[in-house]
Amino acid sequence: MSQQYPTGPARSADQSRTWSMLSHLGGILTYFFIGWVVSLVVWLVERERGTGAREQARVALNFQLTLLIGMVAFKILDAFPVIGVLGWVGMLAVGLIGLVLSIVAAVAVSQGGSYRYPFSLELVR
Repeated sequence: MSQQYPTGPARSADQSRTWSMLSHLGGILTYFFIGWVVSLVVWLVERERGTGAREQARVALNFQLTLLIGMVAFKILDAFPVIGVLGWVGMLAVGLIGLVLSIVAAVAVSQGGSYRYPFSLELVR
């Protein structure tokens, strides 16, 4: 016997676009290692619904997890005495990439389109 969970009321196109935009804007927090949390929450809320917000949250989550892996790698590199500067510069670069691409994605989604990041690991399907 399979148990059906309520999927909740259907979202309007504006609500779906707002949730999609929110999932991408979470990437603004990449430098603080928590950019992925917002898109994870949106993906968990929207994954049972058949909205575009689910797909955009998945795309944002994959990109932000990719950035998180880069941030952790550069943070480890930052701990070494001589080459630590490379780690700091790398973390700054990843943070800026997350900031810029998240804003670009949020603008694209707010205008009714969809957005695919130029690079991303497919960790969440």
